Amino acid sequence: MKETNINEQRIALIEDKMAIKNVVDVFSNLADTKEIDKQVLLFTEDGIVESYADGEISSSLKGRQQLKDAFSGFLSNFHTVYHQNGQQTIDELTSDTAKTTSYCRVILVGTQEGKEIKTTLYTIYKDEFVKLDGVWLIKKRQSNFVHREVGEVK
Repeated sequence: MKETNINEQRIALIEDKMAIKNVVDVFSNLADTKEIDKQVLLFTEDGIVESYADGEISSSLKGRQQLKDAFSGFLSNFHTVYHQNGQQTIDELTSDTAKTTSYCRVILVGTQEGKEIKTTLYTIYKDEFVKLDGVWLIKKRQSNFVHREVGEVK
C-alpha cells in the first residue's frame, strides 16, 4: 500500500511537470498561428504579463482582455511569427502552484517601409502558475527580453 501511494505521488508530480511545460509550449504555438483568443485562456482571468527590455519594465498588462489587445496588436506587425522554446526549469512546485524559468527565441518577420525585416528576441520567461479545477494556468509572466537583433531579410 505504501509503495503504491509513493508511486501515485511520483506519477502525479511527473504529470504536473509535463502539464506546466505543455502550457508554455502551447502558448508559443498559439502565438505563431496568431490564435490569440485561445492563447489568453492559458492565463488566469486576472493574469499579469510584465515585459522588460534592458532591465527596465516596458509594459504591464492585467487581465485577459488587456493581454488579448496587446498580443493581437503586437503580432499584427508581422506576417511570420516563430517561437523556439528551449530549456525550462521548475523552480518551485506544490500541488497547486509553480514557479518556472523558460528560455525562448522569438523570430518575427514583417514588412517595414517596403523591406522585409527580421527581429529576433532572446527571452527569459519567469512564470507563476496556479492549478485551478485541475488545469495549470499562468498567473503571472515576466518576459525579460535580454537581447534583440534586427536586420533586413536578404
